[in-house]
Amino acid sequence: MDVVVLRLVNLVVFMMIFVPISQRLLGVRFGLGRLAVGALITLSVSGPLAIAMIGTPPWTGSNGAAIAFMALIVLCSMLAGLVFLVLAEALVPTGSLPRARDLRRDLSGRIARGRRYLQILRIAIKHGLGPYLRGRRRPGRENAAGQAELARSLRLALDEAGVTFVKLGQVLSTRSDVIPASVAAELSRLQDQVTAAPWAQIEEVLADELGGPPDRLYAAFDTEPLAAASVAQVYTARLTDGTDVVVKVQRPGIAAVVDRDLDIVRRLARLLERNTDWGRSMGVRALADGFADAMREELDFTVEAGNMTTVAAGQSVAASKELVVPRLYPERSAGRVLTMQRLDGIGLGNANQAIADRGLDPEHLGRALFECLLGQVAIDGVFHADPHPGNFLLLTDGRIGMLDLGSVGRLDPATREALQRFLLAVDRGDPVAATDALLEIVYRPDVVDERSLERAVGQFMTKHLAAGVALGPAMFNDLFKIITSHQLGVPPEVAAVFRALATIEGTISRISPGFDLMAASRQFATAHVTDRLAPDALRRTATEELATLLPMLRRLPRRIDRIAAAAESGRLGVNVRLLADERDRRHFTGLLHQALLAVLGATAGIMAVLLLGTPGGPKVTDSMTLFQLLGYNLLVICAVLVLRVLVLIFRLPGHRAT
Repeated sequence: MDVVVLRLVNLVVFMMIFVPISQRLLGVRFGLGRLAVGALITLSVSGPLAIAMIGTPPWTGSNGAAIAFMALIVLCSMLAGLVFLVLAEALVPTGSLPRARDLRRDLSGRIARGRRYLQILRIAIKHGLGPYLRGRRRPGRENAAGQAELARSLRLALDEAGVTFVKLGQVLSTRSDVIPASVAAELSRLQDQVTAAPWAQIEEVLADELGGPPDRLYAAFDTEPLAAASVAQVYTARLTDGTDVVVKVQRPGIAAVVDRDLDIVRRLARLLERNTDWGRSMGVRALADGFADAMREELDFTVEAGNMTTVAAGQSVAASKELVVPRLYPERSAGRVLTMQRLDGIGLGNANQAIADRGLDPEHLGRALFECLLGQVAIDGVFHADPHPGNFLLLTDGRIGMLDLGSVGRLDPATREALQRFLLAVDRGDPVAATDALLEIVYRPDVVDERSLERAVGQFMTKHLAAGVALGPAMFNDLFKIITSHQLGVPPEVAAVFRALATIEGTISRISPGFDLMAASRQFATAHVTDRLAPDALRRTATEELATLLPMLRRLPRRIDRIAAAAESGRLGVNVRLLADERDRRHFTGLLHQALLAVLGATAGIMAVLLLGTPGGPKVTDSMTLFQLLGYNLLVICAVLVLRVLVLIFRLPGHRAT
């Protein structure tokens, strides 16, 4: 036991010497585990190496030359540890292995995800979807009765799987061009027929968020939910002043479930983008990230409260007057509770009969809804990012009520102007202008083949943007293919615009199946975007630009005069600061250091070879001369310098020790 303790003490003491020396020699920092193994290798090698070179102690007589070998023994022993560190960095780079606490967290996450996978699988099998998962039955080969049963089983499974999968079902319910109409109709029931949470749990959320029970905060409160959606449940109530309101309460305990499910969705998206061509072309990872961000925003009702105020204040399009945003009561609202004006109407997804009974024009309603979304995107800059049928009501006065503003997209002024120019170019059928606008919308690389991009955009416009062509998923797939094939990047907010347009197309098709979105887009561009070219608008724009340029114009004559005077007197010069950026200087210095180390290492190696090959010289031992001893030392120094260059090559910028 005492021997083991002594060896551990020796190892600790030696590490205190080995750690700073090794990191100083190689010029990088390593993890404690790697340094401990390197120190152990150095200690293990030093003893046998000393015995091989100078024999066993005590050294007497002719062994007095042992002192001359000590430097060589130390360098060779250190070299063994340094070689291990460099090989470890080459094979397993620093930072590639998780930390111990990260490993524990990752393991617990894997266990939680595994349980969730098994839970989802059990739910699918419970509702009769097992044969489809095993490939024994295929959805496309079912008859009408089998398809109806499949749709019902899928709806029940998504409902039971939780909020994230309910949202997935809501998105699919608007895509009747992708899935059978009967399945889309069945999934549409998820929008307001989700299983309700018990009242006791809802009452607890109300008390926690508003600071008291609902019977004390409201004059009346109906405990039966008016609607049970994926994220929240809606109840009818009356304020103390007699105003009828609806109270939106977040489902209890869904935040942790949503985080876990979103982690699963993002992992699946990364897998699809890495392993499939269609995943890369569609940018499923960016779409999954956008979906995850939107879901997390929906869980914070203070975000939705701000969105309601912003959208209501930004109704700048005439068609927007036909849409109603409910009034918010902030004194009865919090992070998980919203109290809003009660809108009397019927869900837009089930409003076909009501539209016919009231003699309303479905095409007019569809146009108002579409122009409102385009106005929010292209003019206001704040738009409803989840416009599925469950988020709209057909009111008794014939207008449309806009609900659930938890997911809202935002566009900066530059992107809005680029979108306006894109719409205008589409209206004119101008691929060159459309390409210029597209390059301002997306992230562009340093080099772009604009001629090839213009031809691709022109073919895209001919194929998908002609009059009478239906707006469908193929259009967005082709657009993403153009973007990815030219190494362009789609910002998340622009991806949200694409998702909203695809969703609104499915929503409008529920009330007006023959609605022509492309014709409506052109009319919108003609009516609103070209207003920027009106004389008053041009005069206002010119005035604003002139006010911006005026300070520069006032200084311009003096600067021109100074430049002319300097040129006349021969004092005009141009200063160019080479490597003015600190990052450039650091990069250049690093390259210079590596080149210098490589030259020094090569020089030491050549000198070592020359000394080892030089005959004669003073004798250190019977078998070794002083020239050979110096050559071996230089050879070790050469190896250390080469190892330093290699470890700097293997070590990626930004890595840290584990």
